Amino acid sequence: MQYWLMKSEPDEVSIDDVMAAPAHTVPWFGVRNYQARNFMRDGMQLGDGVLFYHSSCPQPGIAGLAEVASVAYPDASQFEAGGKYFDPKATPEQPRWISVDVRGTRKTRLLPLAELRHIPELEDMLLLKKGSRLSITPVTPAQWDLIVARLQSH
Repeated sequence: MQYWLMKSEPDEVSIDDVMAAPAHTVPWFGVRNYQARNFMRDGMQLGDGVLFYHSSCPQPGIAGLAEVASVAYPDASQFEAGGKYFDPKATPEQPRWISVDVRGTRKTRLLPLAELRHIPELEDMLLLKKGSRLSITPVTPAQWDLIVARLQSH
């Protein structure tokens, strides 16, 4: 099993939206970075753990736990002409962008970015590296265990 941190803007898809969705499952769409796409396409497996992270909001942070609920498949939003995530170079025969389904397992207290920055054991976490802006990053088992324990202790 692997672990991931996946960022979502809560005004687009929040942990509350995921937990309210049928089977607590939503497609993870709109990723337009090749490295993040490759993590979904080449790295993610069914059942992998996900730290659901709210970004681009007044208080960014981990807002819940989830799991990868599907194998990678073409992101339909790349084909929606006029849509926010439309890619004119993508075709159904040659898709460029990938989605996976994510199933929410638990809404948690918000673990803010500011608090994460003050945990010495997380200093190597990709999210906390200067200049890191990827919407999907791998999380080590030790980082996962520490964060989950911290979420359960408060």
